[in-house]
Amino acid sequence: MKYPFLDLGIVNAPYRERLVEASTRVINSGRYIGGPEVEDLERWLTQFTHTNYAVGVSNGLDALRLILEGYKVMGSLQDGDGVIVPANTYIASVLAVTASGLKPVFVDPDAETMNLSGSALRNHITPDVKAIMPVHLYGRLAWDEEMADIVSKNHLIVIEDGAQAIGAEGMGRLGGATALSFYPTKNLGAFGDAGAVVTDNEELARTVRAIANYGSDRRYHNIYRGFNCRMDPMQAAMLMVQATDLQSANERRRRRAQLYNQLITNPVIITPAEPNNPLAHVWHQYVVCVAQGGRDEFRRYLTAHGIGTDIHYPVPPHRQPCYGEYSESNLPIAEKLAASVLSLPISDCTSISDVKEISEIINQYRP
Repeated sequence: MKYPFLDLGIVNAPYRERLVEASTRVINSGRYIGGPEVEDLERWLTQFTHTNYAVGVSNGLDALRLILEGYKVMGSLQDGDGVIVPANTYIASVLAVTASGLKPVFVDPDAETMNLSGSALRNHITPDVKAIMPVHLYGRLAWDEEMADIVSKNHLIVIEDGAQAIGAEGMGRLGGATALSFYPTKNLGAFGDAGAVVTDNEELARTVRAIANYGSDRRYHNIYRGFNCRMDPMQAAMLMVQATDLQSANERRRRRAQLYNQLITNPVIITPAEPNNPLAHVWHQYVVCVAQGGRDEFRRYLTAHGIGTDIHYPVPPHRQPCYGEYSESNLPIAEKLAASVLSLPISDCTSISDVKEISEIINQYRP
């Protein structure tokens, strides 16, 4: 591919020397679970997200599940309670809900932002719904004043799925807790699986930390039936090397996205709406929609011109075989998006010149 969708070797090349130094430091330390590397990352996360507590964990899915399990231990949620989730999210959001004995309540997203909206929520608030999981899909903050009003009036617990949105202004300050993912392809990516929980709730942070460590509050003393969901120090060390550049990396993504939006003029290609606050979007993905049901043809055209693409996501959770009981749900926007979205290159392996050339190739496309 002349324009790869993502090449982590290129993305991580500027950090190579410091990554080697950090990994060597961890190897020489003899400390391979927890320790100062994880503690340093947790301190950085609280500062970066403007929250009081951070708990490094094994991955983004576990971060979501640990938050939900924490609320259950604290008595705020019970088995069978409903949790609103957007119908077009990655399946991890839903897996966390069902794995915790809770019930997903699928809501169609807003067609323009591709995120949950307050207006979409109103018809789904029932006595069984106790929580909402806004997913900041593709890096865009999923929040509006109407949603805030609904949450407040109905005393809903808010669990933010911030897996794709670290650095989006306002993320981590909307509700009870936020789950982060540091999967290698994320804006801040580890060299394997890693995640975190950030929150202002001291009791929840303490509970999450205990559940993630076999349910123990101290060595050989288990107060919960917990899990092994700890972050290892090698991943924490790798993340800290890149963390200092995260703000700049997100800004570079914003510049590419803005340029795509300015340059792509083909009427068949619907470019993503920019938020009122540019800082509320970190453009983890740049996702266009292809009109007239022609995504596959358009994708073949881009491939033929050396442009790598991806689809996030081709099958919504309620259509997955493991959630067959929801397969008849009426969620037309989610299904339309699943059939039309296409992600274009936007990472640090895509230059400004690449964006200009890709845009010109797109403008020449004729279905």
